Amino acid sequence: MTSSSQKIALIIGATGLIGDQLTHKLCQSAYYERVKVLVRKPLGWQHPRLQEILFDFDRPNGLLTQADDLFCCLGTTMKKAGSKAAFRKVDYQYPMDIARLGREQGATQFAIVTSMGADPGAMFYYNRVKGEVERDLSQLNYPTLLIFRPSLLLGKRSESRLGEGIMKALNPLIPAKYKAIEASKVAEVMCLKAQAGLMGRHVFESDAIGRE
Repeated sequence: MTSSSQKIALIIGATGLIGDQLTHKLCQSAYYERVKVLVRKPLGWQHPRLQEILFDFDRPNGLLTQADDLFCCLGTTMKKAGSKAAFRKVDYQYPMDIARLGREQGATQFAIVTSMGADPGAMFYYNRVKGEVERDLSQLNYPTLLIFRPSLLLGKRSESRLGEGIMKALNPLIPAKYKAIEASKVAEVMCLKAQAGLMGRHVFESDAIGRE
């Protein structure tokens, strides 16, 4: 869409644990001329490269998705969503809608955070939806599709989670593949891989992300 020295990034999920870190990292990178974020409400901070766009995900405007590299850090939990349908809307429908519209507008790279265990045939609904979005994104003919599958995320949250505290305590005893991982590390590797000139579909498991 643009030359390598004038790339535009677009992020959905910029207020989340990984999305916030990623947005800051992309704004700090000279690789991108502009970093667009689709948000429901302002982020509360500014940067010369940052462009906030108030966006209705239920009535998406394709023209607002125009960018070279798209990043999806959207995600919720069954508890927050309140129902399977509401969970699927956030974790499947919104990413797919933006991916389709972005591709139509000329985007060539899509990077998404899913989850360890993502599999369209998974027994658990959470992992199954994550696997379905991975599968269906692969059908959109992006020249580059980057999939990141972290385990439990560590970082500063607005709410405390008992499981995170337990994982922090047990992390030294857990095999590398299953260790909890810092959200900032995932964001760092997403930024790195997006600028690596990769082609095709690439999946980064949690332990591989941690080794970068």
